[in-house]
Amino acid sequence: MPGTSPSLAERAYLFIRDRLVMLDIKPGDPINEDWLCATLGAGRTPVREALKRLEAEHLVVAFPRRGTFATDVNISDLAHISEVRRILEPMATAAAAERATLADRVALEALRAQLDAAEGLADNAELLKTDLSVHRAIYDCVHNPFLVDTLIRYDNLATRIWCVFVPRLPGMAGHVNEHVPLLTAIIEGDAEKAAELTLAHVLGFERAIRALI
Repeated sequence: MPGTSPSLAERAYLFIRDRLVMLDIKPGDPINEDWLCATLGAGRTPVREALKRLEAEHLVVAFPRRGTFATDVNISDLAHISEVRRILEPMATAAAAERATLADRVALEALRAQLDAAEGLADNAELLKTDLSVHRAIYDCVHNPFLVDTLIRYDNLATRIWCVFVPRLPGMAGHVNEHVPLLTAIIEGDAEKAAELTLAHVLGFERAIRALI
C-alpha cells in the first residue's frame, strides 16, 4: 500500500543491490550474511529472500556448500545488455514524455537544475550515483511497473560495467550532463526527441566501453 514502510526483505534487497551495483561489494566477493544481518538488524530469512531475488537479477550467484558470491562483470555481456537497452530505453523515455504527471515534471525540473548546478563535478562515484538517480526518476514517469522493473534490472547491469571501466573513461561528466536535454524533452512532452536522445545516450555508452576493450 502507498505510504507503508518497506519490508525487511525489501530493505535488505535495496541495501545489498546498491552495493553490488556500485561495486562496493566487488565482483567475485563472498556475501557475508552475518554482517548483513547485523548491519540491517534483520534475521537470516529476509536477507536470504533478498539474495534469491538478486540471484534472479544476475547480481549474485549461489553455489551449494560454498555460499553466495557477487557475480563477475563480464564484458561479453555488454552486447546483450545493450541490445535490450537500445529497444527499451527509447521506448521508456518516449512514454515518460507522454505520461509524466505535473508532479513528475516538477520533480524532473528540480533534477535538471541539480544537474546544471553540478556541472564540472569530477568525482566519478558521485557522477555514477547521479546517473542512476536520473534514470530512476525518468523510469518513475513511465507509470508501468513491469517495464520499470525490467529497465532497472538492465540499468543496474550496465552501471556495474561503467563502474569497472570508469577509472579509465574520460568525460564521465559529459555523459551524465547529456541528461539535461533529455530531461527537457520529457518535461516538454516531446516523445520523439526524448527517444532520439536516449538512443544516442545508450549507443554512446556502448561505444565508450568498447573503445577500452
